[in-house]
Amino acid sequence: MSLEAIRYKRGELSILDQLQLPIASQYEAVKNVQDGWRVIREMKIRGAPAIGVLGSLALAVELHHRTFSSKEELTEFITGSLEYLKTARPTGVNMADCAIRINALLKHQLEDSSSTVESIKERIIKEAEIIQDEDVKGNKDMGAFGAEHILKNCKPTSDGKHILMTHCNTGSLATAGYGTALGVIRAMYEKGQLSHAFCTETRPYNQGARLTAYELVHEKIPSTLITDSMVSFAMKKKEISAVVVGGDRIVANGDTANKIGTYQVALAAKAHGIPFYIAAPSTSCDLSLPNGDGIEIEERPHSEMTSIGGKQIAADGIGCWNPAFDVTPGELITGGIITEFGVFPTSELAEKLQPHIDKRNK
Repeated sequence: MSLEAIRYKRGELSILDQLQLPIASQYEAVKNVQDGWRVIREMKIRGAPAIGVLGSLALAVELHHRTFSSKEELTEFITGSLEYLKTARPTGVNMADCAIRINALLKHQLEDSSSTVESIKERIIKEAEIIQDEDVKGNKDMGAFGAEHILKNCKPTSDGKHILMTHCNTGSLATAGYGTALGVIRAMYEKGQLSHAFCTETRPYNQGARLTAYELVHEKIPSTLITDSMVSFAMKKKEISAVVVGGDRIVANGDTANKIGTYQVALAAKAHGIPFYIAAPSTSCDLSLPNGDGIEIEERPHSEMTSIGGKQIAADGIGCWNPAFDVTPGELITGGIITEFGVFPTSELAEKLQPHIDKRNK
């Protein structure tokens, strides 16, 4: 059974506090939009798809328990809440995409003269629930498409199966369920075609060591943890068939913002002739930006570099630069971008995805 990053039923929401993993599994209630913003900002929940789902559901929970005297008051609350949630962690595009979707629905509802405050509330809450359901289904579709593409296009190991490498955490803990890049690894394992998985520790926040390793062990997938500095040597020595990582914001030319360290993993894969894939839902694609130069890169506190688990590991007074993400150029994504609609080369991404995005945001 997959781990649950988000637990929801109408009017109730909680998240698995990922800061406590792997030592303790502790759920924390999210009662309103403020709580949603805080747990996202504090990285108690993380992963671009999960952030979009959690933010939408936080809005839904508060809507469920609040009363509004007019459509104007309800509209102001919904639009203001969505703008606020977008500021929690701005590099990933999923929360912004959910905001566009919900605002478009709100506009449509307001144009309906028969709508009431209660009917609009109900429809917005339902849309948040649909967003959660779609994320799980999309992840499973993504896993199937990714596994099929790897089996057709990547060199197997000596045992006829495949060894995959991943970076950061992109599984059930980063989504509403199943996972993106880790979902591809899970799909390969379910098909009996995965020999082994390698995951990086993912400094400085150690999402790979704390979360991905936890998920792989939970799922009983054969796997090995390596430090970020071992990536190139592992590619040389361990018969890596492909690298599959997630994506927090993918722009029109395929440039992809993802967890810091992704860029250097892609460079190493290119040097070793290993296909490099991004696995991300279409909600992570921002086709309004022509290239990655316009992506806002979040910078995190210095303490995340200078201490681990509250224990200081660096000298007092040392300067720190701690970007949470880097941008991998599209030309290094040699395997393709895996989405819930198929696997596309970066040169075709915008053309293939735009019709699906337009349909979703109508």
